[in-house]
Amino acid sequence: MTPDQLRSKYLNFFKKHGHAIVPSAPLVPENDPTTLFTGSGMQPMVPYLLGETHPLGTRIVDSQKCFRSQDIEEVGDNRHTTFFEMLGNWSLGDYFKAEQIEWVYTFLVDEVGLDPMKLYITCFGGDKEAGVDKDTQAEEIWLKLFKKRNINPEGRISFYGSDKNWWSRAGIPKNMPLGEPGGPDSEIFYDFGSELNLHEDSPFNGEECHVNCDCGRFLEIGNSVFMAYVKTEQGFKDLKGKNIDFGGGFERILAVMDNQQDVFKTELFSPIIKQIERLSGKKYEDNLMAFRVISDHIKAATFLAADGVFPNNKEQGYFSRRLVRRSVRYGLELGIEKNFIAELVPTIASIYLNQYPELDNQKEKIKNIFEIEENKFKKAIDKGLKELSKINQFTAKTAFNLYETYGFPLELSLEEAKRMGKEIEQGIESKFIDKRAAHAQKSRTASAGMFKGGLQENSVTTTKYHTATHLLQAALRKVLGPQVEQKGSNITEKRLRFDFSFERAMTDEEKTAVEQQINQWIKESQPVSKQIMEKKKALASGVMAFFAEKYPDEVSVYSIGPEGHYLSRELCGGPHVESTEQIGEIYIQKEKSASAGVRRIYIGLKN
Repeated sequence: MTPDQLRSKYLNFFKKHGHAIVPSAPLVPENDPTTLFTGSGMQPMVPYLLGETHPLGTRIVDSQKCFRSQDIEEVGDNRHTTFFEMLGNWSLGDYFKAEQIEWVYTFLVDEVGLDPMKLYITCFGGDKEAGVDKDTQAEEIWLKLFKKRNINPEGRISFYGSDKNWWSRAGIPKNMPLGEPGGPDSEIFYDFGSELNLHEDSPFNGEECHVNCDCGRFLEIGNSVFMAYVKTEQGFKDLKGKNIDFGGGFERILAVMDNQQDVFKTELFSPIIKQIERLSGKKYEDNLMAFRVISDHIKAATFLAADGVFPNNKEQGYFSRRLVRRSVRYGLELGIEKNFIAELVPTIASIYLNQYPELDNQKEKIKNIFEIEENKFKKAIDKGLKELSKINQFTAKTAFNLYETYGFPLELSLEEAKRMGKEIEQGIESKFIDKRAAHAQKSRTASAGMFKGGLQENSVTTTKYHTATHLLQAALRKVLGPQVEQKGSNITEKRLRFDFSFERAMTDEEKTAVEQQINQWIKESQPVSKQIMEKKKALASGVMAFFAEKYPDEVSVYSIGPEGHYLSRELCGGPHVESTEQIGEIYIQKEKSASAGVRRIYIGLKN
């Protein structure tokens, strides 16, 4: 089964069970200040899990592309990648555990063809401190499914605590604030066989193996979250509308279909691996770390570029730059002297041609940008060598500075230091590793702070900015002309940032006119209304949508102004005020260039 066939089989299986298929959201969340990237399948669904009505109903299914910046340092084993797809299905107050567990099990066994003898399950073991019981209901459902297929369920279901089998935005139950929803989950693992744990090369050889251990024998391939509770002053109570959130690892399921532990040997990576073998003259099996890093990182950077993220030193662009430069570093380790990053882009685009044609459509642009970035980095390497030549003793601090500033791996720094005849600090390897580990932990903490569980912030202030975005776009088009199109936006508690197509800087008179127009509309208390429509009909009626491809076939249309005399009509999924007067007076903070042909304007609230 090809990757495209697996993805389609999953979507169509749940479509037959009444689910509406929605397209993947972009890797950069729109108007979500809590995270830099879409890092999970549930992230775009959070408003609906928290109570908003989805325009397509209560049963949703998709395959969501994801990027996890905090996993960059983890790439190198047989299962971690920074870019991945998450197969997801949701029940928004509709079906619950019985249907979900049976459907997922049926899909994996009957549709995908996994051996049911290879599947093991984990369930929530309860939390006495929180007063939440053991999930025996999920256990009973699994027991019946195993017995139905004449499989002895003994030893197939394991229970773990809140740190393993509980989901909420805040983590374990005791950390959840009042009013916060959460619930237990049930994970599905694939068993590669007990001989893996006993292999003499395994670091876990001789240790007790269990489903959720790290020996490599078991691989998690799916997780059903049962959002059943809300935290109150009296403890956890049942939610009125219980939700299901399932996430299945697309790459992992594809691998275990062939009883394959290594996701890099699937069709999603093998064409890239083969090309790196041709470029380097080296074999994958002899250089696992380098091949895995390069193939994952350039794939992730290519997907980010297709969604408008290119290498630079700020926010999302910092991670794109890091991906490309780490790949160049590992390419040098493989002996690839010439520029090679751009050559991988068409191969990646061809793998995803049917599902994500935007990669192929933009491949020449992406290649050019990667070529420039690779040249920049190689110049940085030259600077790093000059810095290295100036010092007398090569210390762990020096090594880490070269690693962080110029992207030098320790091996390259050591090799060059020895070649230059530098004195090497004793114990440098372990000291360098400690410094890098501390830096990685700091990065993960920062990422967690940005992500906070992947939930969009719908505060009163950000809701005002969501509606102000529509007024800003309407005012810009009125003052500057209809050629103005939205190119991106970002909202925080402190300001609204809006990117738009325009070839020059705005004059002071134009900025004043835009500001006055928005405030006039706000003072007029223009009504804000929402309507569910078919996307084709909405677009045909003149509704604006500059990112129309990301929206499903049925959409939410937000209109500002009285019927028949609208100031603005746009497709949008964010929260909005009911009347423009609720926004309050705005002011333009600044306006500047964002990139060639794109301007960036910042708006603040005076009150």
